[in-house]
Amino acid sequence: MPLIKIEGRACREAGLAIRDTLDLLGGKWKVCILQMLSGGPLRFTELLTIIQPINAKVLTKELNELEQHQLIVRNPCNTKPATVQYTLAPHAENIRGVLDALLQFGILHREKIRAGFTIK
Repeated sequence: MPLIKIEGRACREAGLAIRDTLDLLGGKWKVCILQMLSGGPLRFTELLTIIQPINAKVLTKELNELEQHQLIVRNPCNTKPATVQYTLAPHAENIRGVLDALLQFGILHREKIRAGFTIK
């Protein structure tokens, strides 16, 4: 798919939109968390188990940032002990296409890089 040609002010605004998106997804764990939540709601402990080797402190920080940016929703459950379930925010449902595109690019790029290195 060819890139859309953008010039002048529209180019600057597109650049800012892309930078904003990269800032939202920046960090070691955010993309992974969003990828896991794109499959459906998960509790904190489930995320902690699935996403290795993240620790509870870092997961809490990343989840708080994603919630502040309205990409995920934190749902306290009426259970004992108290549990919390996280889901993608309705607005963030569109992120699935971005994550899929990143995944496909990453797979192709890794294959290209590996093919370029030969062991002698």
